[in-house]
Amino acid sequence: MNDIYRIDLGHPTILEFRGPDAARFLNGQLTQDVRRVMGGKISLPSCVTDAKGRLQFRVHILERDDGALWVTGLAEWAENLEARLTRYLIADDVTVTDFSSKFQLSHFTGSPGEAPPGVIARESNRYGVSGMDWWISCDQAMEYPVDIAVLENDAMEALRITHQIPAWGAELIEGMLPPEALLETTDISYTKGCYIGQEVISRIKSAGKVNKYLTRFAFDTNISATLGPLENSEGQVVGQVTSISPLATDTLRYALGYVKRGVTAVWFRAADGRLYPVAMS
Repeated sequence: MNDIYRIDLGHPTILEFRGPDAARFLNGQLTQDVRRVMGGKISLPSCVTDAKGRLQFRVHILERDDGALWVTGLAEWAENLEARLTRYLIADDVTVTDFSSKFQLSHFTGSPGEAPPGVIARESNRYGVSGMDWWISCDQAMEYPVDIAVLENDAMEALRITHQIPAWGAELIEGMLPPEALLETTDISYTKGCYIGQEVISRIKSAGKVNKYLTRFAFDTNISATLGPLENSEGQVVGQVTSISPLATDTLRYALGYVKRGVTAVWFRAADGRLYPVAMS
């Protein structure tokens, strides 16, 4: 993708952690190494997991210029995310403030140039390409670069699926293991030390396997693809389609889903009962 687009992501949950123990405390709660965002003007994804290493939330973290740390996520998560992250906040010198609905987030799939004064700009790779997040106060009047088009609806979903980016409620659900969604390369630090769920996730890495894994599929546009099961050549269910791009690329329509470990070929059963091969990548 060569063009730069703007993607408006609304008013996410924002929890600010401030104080001398903030980074150390969050490092014990998140799978990401919080120190990576400190001083770097970047935003990184992270998982919040339970003691069994199972996914509870997927968030993004960043540091403000004054050293405060933000943990951000879906708008509807504010209360539950704060309750989970502060559950173990006992003797730490940390102040937590909910800034949800105070800022709006615009993401750019590339560099939009210098951000206006007052905007918190951080490098971010939310859609599989190097980009930029602009956090804009709801009190701030904003004029976006006029030469950057807005990407939304079907085009935004097509971008996400094409670049194999899992979405909450589709590829990401509470209770799954983050490595199943291939998040170990983007969301998880295996060197920073202990956090809630770390023992289980490290054991998965050592074993080198999960029972299923996120996969991108390519359907021929002549096939009326739908969400649902994928089969092997013998008709056994070995996978599941969770998202289908609303837009086609040439003669292909991309999709995301999961296949069982060890599966190297899948077929889709159409409404007429026939099996059609589906490419995996």
